[in-house]
Amino acid sequence: MATGSVVRRAKPFVFLACLTPALLLGWDAFTGGLGVNPIEDITHRTGNWALRLLLATLAVTPIRRLAGWQPVIRFRRMLGLFAFFYATLHFSTYLVFDHFFDLLLILEDVAERRYVTAGFLGFVLMIPLAVTSTRGWIRRLGRRWTALHRLIYVSAAAGVVHFLWLVKIDLGEPLIYAAILAVLLGARALRRFIGQGRPARAEAGGAAQPTAR
Repeated sequence: MATGSVVRRAKPFVFLACLTPALLLGWDAFTGGLGVNPIEDITHRTGNWALRLLLATLAVTPIRRLAGWQPVIRFRRMLGLFAFFYATLHFSTYLVFDHFFDLLLILEDVAERRYVTAGFLGFVLMIPLAVTSTRGWIRRLGRRWTALHRLIYVSAAAGVVHFLWLVKIDLGEPLIYAAILAVLLGARALRRFIGQGRPARAEAGGAAQPTAR
């Protein structure tokens, strides 16, 4: 079976897998299964899935290189947009149910509570990434698109810090996310370090080769 056919067949399943947490959340809201504090439950679940999918988006490139399966890159945009979708639900819950559209109170909250500051920064940085995720924007921005989309690392770091500062007792879950992010950032740093040495070695051999991003 051709690679393109495999990707086309797999995409609906990946889409459904990403959408399932939202469907389950809607079902629990409809059936009264959100627990004693529904707003907190919605906030926690949407925030968790935003962070999980953001890290999954970052993991696509290392997985592609380790597994040698290039088509996996075609799922990255979908994962990133779903991460933004859950981050938007997370922020909307905070905006609507926690502060009832009181923008002055929200700005005060962002300025005074460091975990809110980190979370707000992470969300705001995701907006231009979602807006410019189309092929049209890739063509318009050229190399600047790659530079812009490196903000995903800052956004993911802000999301992890947001979770760490939010949790006061049980740090197990946010520390797992922090460890995953550290591995992904370490893999990127290692690749850049190795890549910087390749041209010099290639030039010494008489044939410098360009390195992939």
